[in-house]
Amino acid sequence: MSTKAEIHSSTRIDVIIPAIEKDLGTLPLVIDAVRKHVKHPIGEFMIVAPRKERILELCRRKGCKFVHEDTVLPITKKDIHYQSKTWDRSGWLYQQLLKLGGDRLSTSSHYLVIDADTMLIRPHIFKVGSKTVFYCRNWSQPEYYKTYHKLMGKKKAARVSFVTHYMLFNKHKVAELKRDIEARHQRHWYSAIIRSMNKRKQFAFSEFETYGNYLYASEPERMILRPAKNKSLSWSTAKVRLLAPKLAKTYRSISLHKRKGYRKTSN
Repeated sequence: MSTKAEIHSSTRIDVIIPAIEKDLGTLPLVIDAVRKHVKHPIGEFMIVAPRKERILELCRRKGCKFVHEDTVLPITKKDIHYQSKTWDRSGWLYQQLLKLGGDRLSTSSHYLVIDADTMLIRPHIFKVGSKTVFYCRNWSQPEYYKTYHKLMGKKKAARVSFVTHYMLFNKHKVAELKRDIEARHQRHWYSAIIRSMNKRKQFAFSEFETYGNYLYASEPERMILRPAKNKSLSWSTAKVRLLAPKLAKTYRSISLHKRKGYRKTSN
């Protein structure tokens, strides 16, 4: 049986969700689920997004702080060129860099990042004493590790993958990671990441894999690894609300897929 210590943490955290207009179908569900299932005191709840009226209205309705994505980093999406003749991953990469820029947004020592299409369906804590909980899976993209090797000069440290759609970041560790990247490459951290990627590959960098392995290489004893138990689901709001309690018996979260977001379309 779970104890109170296992289902509640006194560590105050901020929440950061990068989003775009196409996420507005799932984003309200994600916000509500974080508030219901994250068993931490939540400080600021931030939506990092382009300035669009529908996004601003959602932030007002849900009591979230709007952060214009162009104010987070010295670069914007227009400065990223990660595409081929058939796909465009520039926005996908930009959102990953925005997550790593969260250390400058968070007023707490820790901030939770969650993808705008991933809904928690069970109670979660991310700190147990001095240890951080990471939710993991057993497979990943090989290119993530190749980029990590180029970035950090070392192979991945963990046997599991940290790519599970949400993660608690320690902002001081994020800043340390970026300083290490800059010292190694003698350029801005975001530029080093972009230059280390094989941009012919659709999946060439993971912020979660990079941060998780960076920590695991130096302090694995301060990390608790738990299975992610994530379920991908084609969604409708009604179906999700109906299925969530039943799915929660087996899974911790569901990723709600509706769009093919990376294939180019002709205008």
